[in-house]
Amino acid sequence: MSEFFKVVAPDQAFQVLKKHMPATVGAEMVDTAGALGRVTAEEITSPEDLPAFARSTMDGYSVRAQDTFGASEGMPAYLEVVGEVPMGKAAEVSLATGQAAVAYTGGMLAGSADAVVMVERTQKVDERTIEVLRPVAPGENVVQSGEDVRRGDPVLPKGQVIRPQDIGGALALGLTTLKVSRKPRVAIVSTGDELVAPHQRPGPGQIRDINTYTISGLVSSCGGLPIHVGRVEDDFEAQKSVAAEALDMGDIVVFSAGSSVSSRDLTASVFDSLGDPGVLAHGIAIKPGKPTVMGMADGKPLIGLPGNPVSAMVVFDITVRPAIYHLSGCVRPPTLPTTTATLTRDIPSQAGREDYVQVRLSEQDGTLEAEPIFGKSNLIYTLVRADGVVRVPLEKGGIYAGEEVSVRVY
Repeated sequence: MSEFFKVVAPDQAFQVLKKHMPATVGAEMVDTAGALGRVTAEEITSPEDLPAFARSTMDGYSVRAQDTFGASEGMPAYLEVVGEVPMGKAAEVSLATGQAAVAYTGGMLAGSADAVVMVERTQKVDERTIEVLRPVAPGENVVQSGEDVRRGDPVLPKGQVIRPQDIGGALALGLTTLKVSRKPRVAIVSTGDELVAPHQRPGPGQIRDINTYTISGLVSSCGGLPIHVGRVEDDFEAQKSVAAEALDMGDIVVFSAGSSVSSRDLTASVFDSLGDPGVLAHGIAIKPGKPTVMGMADGKPLIGLPGNPVSAMVVFDITVRPAIYHLSGCVRPPTLPTTTATLTRDIPSQAGREDYVQVRLSEQDGTLEAEPIFGKSNLIYTLVRADGVVRVPLEKGGIYAGEEVSVRVY
């Protein structure tokens, strides 16, 4: 078995796994409308110009700009209205010198027109004549054909997490399917003799299994596919069997609990039994979450999260989350939302260890304040009551009340 508690720095935790991991887990085609949060598996280029025709950005009149030059309220330009271009229709009217046609926002321009005069800059003389009170330049109030995207232009790079606006942009080009990375499958195993299903009433010494479901939510939030392998008792052979099943089912294997220093904690031994290289690190220099196990087998990451829910959530963000994005081929994983707040109480720490402290946010006299929640890491409501978390860097011995801190917002 590998050396027990081979502690690594927090910024090295994922790197320990990354150098052994494959680049991606493969690709598949999906409907664009349902591709939110997926990762593009190839560069996507435009099959056409967008817009496909010159469009008005205002309600007004299509004109030839040169016919308005010199116009003013004191000396307007007089134009003959020779028709209109209805919305959703091709232009069937073309302009000669001194002519205009009614234009609508988003509609085509009349033939020969190169600008639009907004209706507020005109006055009707009669049903066939308008006064133009200000000149327009060629292209004014017009979106030109291909101004948004040209045919062949790259529109989405490979490795991008697809956002709502990306879906809209792809559909605007008629791209109804996209090639994306397959969702990495994360096989989740919860260990411990004390665990029962959430719908069961715990007996003496028992607790409901919540980590399976908390971890599943975290996996889904960063584009992974959670797979519930099951709960397993504190028995080496039983855990080894379930771990082998999880390794076969998932691209990442996550064990919940079983990682601390105890004769009944078997995760490291189980990981070593699955194949080379086995356990790569046992311990991260953080609080909470130090007793984390990380390993590899069959080219797949093995991550043993602490059983305490606060610890598990902290460690997930620095190990499992980046592993999921890496296997998705994501070039720039989304940054976690942060805000700046003033700390209301001291946070003690010690150099050489990163501390993660839950905080509650509130606004006082126009200032956002962060109040530390010093609950124990095995209490789920420490997380439920928190609005975010503050990180105390390795080199700092704590943070004093009144200092501004960066809060990772949940």
